Amino acid sequence: MKLYFIDWAIIFSFFAVSLGIGLYASRTAKKGFKEFFLSGRNMPWWVLGVSMVATTFSADTPNLVTDIVRKNGIAGNWVWWAFLLTGMLTTFVYANLWRRSGISTDLEFYELRYSGKGARFLRLFRAIYLGVFFNCMIMATVLLAGIKLGAVFLGFDPFQSIFLLSLVTLVYSVLGGFRGVILTDFFQFFLAMLGAIYAANIAIESTGMSGLSDVLAHDLVKSSTDFIPDFSNWENAMMLFIIPLAVQWWSVWYPGSEPGGGGYIAQRILASKTERGAIKASLFFNLAHYGLRPWPWIIVALCSLIIYPDMSSIQNAFPDVPEAMVNDDLAYPAMLSFLPSGWAGLVMASLIAALMSTISTHLNWGSSYMVNDVYHRFVDQDASEKQMVLIGRITTAVLMIIATLFALLLSHALEAFNILLQIGAGTGLIFILRWFWWRINAWSEISAMVVSFLVAIYFQFAHESFGFPELSGATKLIIGVGITTLCWVLVTFLTQPTEEDVLNGFVNRIKPGGPGWKRFTETEVAWQVPKGILSMIQGTLAIYATLFGFGLMLFSKVPYGIGLLVFGAILLANVWIKIQKD
Repeated sequence: MKLYFIDWAIIFSFFAVSLGIGLYASRTAKKGFKEFFLSGRNMPWWVLGVSMVATTFSADTPNLVTDIVRKNGIAGNWVWWAFLLTGMLTTFVYANLWRRSGISTDLEFYELRYSGKGARFLRLFRAIYLGVFFNCMIMATVLLAGIKLGAVFLGFDPFQSIFLLSLVTLVYSVLGGFRGVILTDFFQFFLAMLGAIYAANIAIESTGMSGLSDVLAHDLVKSSTDFIPDFSNWENAMMLFIIPLAVQWWSVWYPGSEPGGGGYIAQRILASKTERGAIKASLFFNLAHYGLRPWPWIIVALCSLIIYPDMSSIQNAFPDVPEAMVNDDLAYPAMLSFLPSGWAGLVMASLIAALMSTISTHLNWGSSYMVNDVYHRFVDQDASEKQMVLIGRITTAVLMIIATLFALLLSHALEAFNILLQIGAGTGLIFILRWFWWRINAWSEISAMVVSFLVAIYFQFAHESFGFPELSGATKLIIGVGITTLCWVLVTFLTQPTEEDVLNGFVNRIKPGGPGWKRFTETEVAWQVPKGILSMIQGTLAIYATLFGFGLMLFSKVPYGIGLLVFGAILLANVWIKIQKD
């Protein structure tokens, strides 16, 4: 694809603005740890909400959605749509608890909630496990998308793409810290959405069809347009719909969708001004992430089935792309090759914006673990604020280097998504229960992490060595959840509980309430979980109604679409009023 002067001007203007924001934010970032990683805990909820959305809108996300739609149709998206339940649980049950804790990173939770060597080991291990391994794996999937964009748009090889994309991101992340990330996210999100919507319009035009209705009626597309899987194919429905909604959302740890909250979502919750602001930010994120954003990507994916019906058609169109990189997820950047001059630069800049937003968040988040939960906790507890900021900037650069090395080992987005789901299978229930059941201890979490990781490694690399056949993704997930859950429950009852003074301190600070803490509560505390679950159900229905309401409108079923949108708006208004009153 050929880019003209105006396209390059737009792209470099975007880079200049991003660097300018980093320089602006650097004035406050150097003040100390909490400013560099939490922006002084004074960010308004709407800025944090947009930042959450921008972070989860990466250049690999439309590639992943395209991969899913081309393989399993629109209904295949339930593998991630089901995580809305997780998001709503975080919003209405856990967001205020996180903010009430007053900690600097979510890993500080371990020594607030647990005791002894187990708590210290868990905090250190999770900092390295999540902050380095998991974090760099996520960044690698994002950089993989950048590699494919560079190959299609610019004819770059993987090393050229990674170098250019990571350089600017690293510079403004190191300079501006969390405030720089948040402010850049705000600018990048709106640019990314504009580019995604325009790309969908161009994708429809490129098919030669007169409109979206003709695209949907095309023989190569119409079998992929159902919102719900065909239950006559029970195995497919089980994998795409039943398991995600019945098991996956509460049992699997996945970055950005952690049961009970955590990671960079918790980082933004902890940076909010108030508990109410934390709830609002989380609600806005889930509405935008699930209810408003998916359809432009889905439309491009459906159109790609007409232009590039199989792998060979993609390979023939882009012969310079390495064969190992050619998969269904390459169809999204391939469709962007039809963009006209000017718009090509804008859309390219929007995808770079989405990529940089995610990478910068993960760099700052992972670096916060290395500084607060490794260096300051275990290496130098007397470190000055300037020292901690310096270590943060150094670890940010190191994480970037590790992520680029991982990126060169991956081939397509769905592969990485499935690996991460399997690694986190069975750990999610602990992250839900640990806030409300005193018997969960550090060894519960340690055993769950170890077992889920070993099961994932076995399924990914070792099962054939034992002569067992390849299993479906759903079967692997269920087995992983079952084995991991059984192991951590046994370990919980076979090990000593957390020391009572630690549990009492946790209850006094967090005030979780409920029957799981009755023996540690001196005065009656109102248990907010039943009311929170009611709001969770309303919020979930509202956002699904919004998602499918827009879908039906696009599919020319306007009366039904309007009906769902009105229903969703009423539920959202009711939930919002409750938040304002609490």
